[in-house]
Amino acid sequence: MIYVVIVFLWLALLLYLVMGGADYGAGIIELFTSDANKSRTRRIMYNAIGPIWEANHMWLIIAIVILFVGFPVIYTTMSTYLHIPLVVMLMGIIARGTALTFRSYDAVRDDMQKVYNKVFVYSSFVTPLFLGIIAGSAVSGRIDPGANDFLHAYVLSWLNWFSVAIGFFTVALCGFLAAIYLIGEATDHPSRKSFIRKARIMNLAAFVAGAMVFIAAIIEKIPLVQWVFGNIIGIAAVSAASISLVVLWYLISRGKRYIIRVLAGFQVTMILLTTTYKHYPNIVILKGGGYLSLLENRGAEKAIESLAIALLIGGLFILPALGYLIYSFQKKGQDIEGH
Repeated sequence: MIYVVIVFLWLALLLYLVMGGADYGAGIIELFTSDANKSRTRRIMYNAIGPIWEANHMWLIIAIVILFVGFPVIYTTMSTYLHIPLVVMLMGIIARGTALTFRSYDAVRDDMQKVYNKVFVYSSFVTPLFLGIIAGSAVSGRIDPGANDFLHAYVLSWLNWFSVAIGFFTVALCGFLAAIYLIGEATDHPSRKSFIRKARIMNLAAFVAGAMVFIAAIIEKIPLVQWVFGNIIGIAAVSAASISLVVLWYLISRGKRYIIRVLAGFQVTMILLTTTYKHYPNIVILKGGGYLSLLENRGAEKAIESLAIALLIGGLFILPALGYLIYSFQKKGQDIEGH
């Protein structure tokens, strides 16, 4: 049963990165859009993220519940030593959702709309930034359970070049995902051309940020190169991601709009596989060479068994419901366009 729980944890993180990442990326795209084009970008963005933006955080909640119930030591360690970036990320999620709701459905249209817009776009940037920082901190080896002062225990555990570089890579990746998804939602050539240009920019930004991650890893003596290229799975995943990127841009040039979304999601899957395979089952690497393992630091067997059963049963309801939700919004959009 433990492997069922681990698979669900990995899938929850993947789906949050792919679907939630594109959601955050829509705000990032808007942040770097000129004022003249913001209104058009928002309209297309609503059609793209409408079906899933409220459902995205379900995957994050599932991941948190899995850690809380199935791996309490790991949950406690991360929520203690990374509580600052976790609080910032959660505040960003709340601010973003609130701003999007009020700017979309507020009965009064006044200057507060400008405030809502700014809160939305900046929280869309900050939230994935700190999500990446948290992920980087978990494997950076900077979390120090033996620290005896606030700075080393709760600040330097996440405030380092490697974690921050991963944060910016996450932001660029979210922007790239959103741009690719928005290409498929654009119904006119100028909008499609604009999103293709933004996808190129975000692709370049992700490449630069990725290079920064490797440079920071070398400087801070984190064996990222070995994790990625020191095994056949990592090499195969990197190769597959690179090939799919070339195919993606070829299909974009051929005017394909929907298969490119699958390829973008596939690339994110390969990135996550590359960065998690080598040090599995160690999910948290501590300062001094210690680690927290999904196998060694799991909860009681009864808790794991109950959690696995709940996840399996829940999956039977959640996934079909989510599929129908997306289908319903797409159908509604097609009906509106038809009229």
